[in-house]
Amino acid sequence: MLKLTQLRQDHAHMARLLHVLSLQHRYLVTGERPSFRLMREACDYIMDYMDDYIVPLETLCGNRLTERGAHTGQEICELAGEYHELKQRLRHLADDLDNILMDAIMPMTLFGERLKAYLDAHRHVLRMEREHLFPLLDASLNEEEYVELRDALPLQARTQLMRLQQEYPDLYAEFREVRPAVA
Repeated sequence: MLKLTQLRQDHAHMARLLHVLSLQHRYLVTGERPSFRLMREACDYIMDYMDDYIVPLETLCGNRLTERGAHTGQEICELAGEYHELKQRLRHLADDLDNILMDAIMPMTLFGERLKAYLDAHRHVLRMEREHLFPLLDASLNEEEYVELRDALPLQARTQLMRLQQEYPDLYAEFREVRPAVA
């Protein structure tokens, strides 16, 4: 059960980060000023986490199963591919935040819509993974294989939460306070 426990913890961490963004979105739609800097830090962290950990791990798992000739390997790779669209949305959001932080004119209604669309899309991917990816991995990989694949990732990828605390202290403080519902 180590593999599913770890994956569930990773999802809980991501849900917390999305909740941080959701709180800032709530401030925006109620007319309060959100922390654009905090949102930008969250975007940076989520992009790094997806690039350095989530996508490589899911790709390694999918490739291992594809090498065996298992049809589930391709399905896992396709689920990992969902992050490509998320990354594009997140890049646009980060660009919008950069413009806002540089005092460029940006309609807050448009920004709020883009933020909400990103949050909805990311939550959808988390749901799809819980419903499809987790069962595929559980049925297809044993604990030793999963640990081998996870440990093949660079150490940096395995220590993202510690990095969050050190490099993004404001985001980490916010992250520690939120207790979101499951995405």
